Amino acid sequence: MSADIYPLGLRITGRPVVVVGGGPVAARRAAALVEAGAHVTVVAPWICEDVADAVDAGDVRWVRRDYLSGDLDGAWLVHVATGDPSVDAEVARDAEQDRVFCVTAGDADLATAHVPAVARTALDGGGQATISVHAHRDPRRAVRIRDAVAGALQSGALPLRRVRARDETRAGRVALVGGGPGATGLITARGRTLLAQADVVVIDRLAPRALLEELADDVVVVDVGKTPGNHPVPQAEINALIVQHALAGHDVVRLKGGDPYVFGRGGEEREACEEHGLDVEVVPGVTSAVSVPAAAGIPVTHRGLARGFTVLTGHEDISVVPARSDHTVVLLMGVSRLRESAGRLVDAGRDASTPVAIVEDGYGARQRVTVGTLATIADRAAAVGVRSPAVTVVGDVVRLAPAWTMAGDGATVSEPVG
Repeated sequence: MSADIYPLGLRITGRPVVVVGGGPVAARRAAALVEAGAHVTVVAPWICEDVADAVDAGDVRWVRRDYLSGDLDGAWLVHVATGDPSVDAEVARDAEQDRVFCVTAGDADLATAHVPAVARTALDGGGQATISVHAHRDPRRAVRIRDAVAGALQSGALPLRRVRARDETRAGRVALVGGGPGATGLITARGRTLLAQADVVVIDRLAPRALLEELADDVVVVDVGKTPGNHPVPQAEINALIVQHALAGHDVVRLKGGDPYVFGRGGEEREACEEHGLDVEVVPGVTSAVSVPAAAGIPVTHRGLARGFTVLTGHEDISVVPARSDHTVVLLMGVSRLRESAGRLVDAGRDASTPVAIVEDGYGARQRVTVGTLATIADRAAAVGVRSPAVTVVGDVVRLAPAWTMAGDGATVSEPVG
């Protein structure tokens, strides 16, 4: 297929460029040229507010009159957007004679240069990717294509990792990324972008592991997954692994389940990296303390039922939690001590009939909800074989769960979800 457009990026920093016209279109063109570092002169008998602001700021020089032949002398590029076809044609003829590339906003057939739809995406190691799209003089189509490509880059669906040899003199960067409750769609766009740029991924057991399938074959994946009572890689060694890879010049993503700062020990990992002078970015994640109950239809707060909530691990003393009926308790990593935790809540003043729900494997293939009360939940969980990962919710908000409604008030049920 032949094409009459040769795509080219122009470096116009410090070079003179002329904009003929003073309306909104000319203002947009002038602003983009100023951002690129050009020395911009606007030729127009009048100018809109945006151009006037640029003139007042000293970014643009204004020649306050109609266009005259000779205004393009010394220019590298001209943009014309007067709205007057005869003036646009005159500028285009002068540009052709002076061998100056000309962009005409009103008539693409007069132009010798065309402005693409542009988006820019930050790259690992600094710099950015510039996406420029021409669509055979169909600017709206070009914008749609540009936005689709830019969105795919930002989501990590398209490759962002560098290909050329890395700079061995620089240390790598570290990103502590919260992967959410495990569903690939619940990681943030920033998290996906950093994951797509990573050289090394240090991953938890509860992180969205399906995202690993999208990584290039040469990305190093270090699995430091922990299970209850089994920590094959102690936290100090995890810290050391992250630091080691980053100091070797690699960009490291520490991919966690939930949020790095909600019982994720992200603060310790950040401190370890900063002690070695490494740059660290923390990307928040959707915490399982809120999202997993939501997957079962349970809000942790609800008007008329709960005005606040407390999140604890199952390893902590929960006797200090407010015993009010309008306060929800969320227990993470608490399956093994469920009976003890329920007893302590009752001893601290909670009614033994307080509703409880255990949500296993939130957003996973074996997601299941088991409901009961503080008096019955431990026996019910044992009977159905509840196992980690699971989030336990205590409070009247459990009554809003479909599983509770199906079981009948105060009853127990084990109900698969999804």
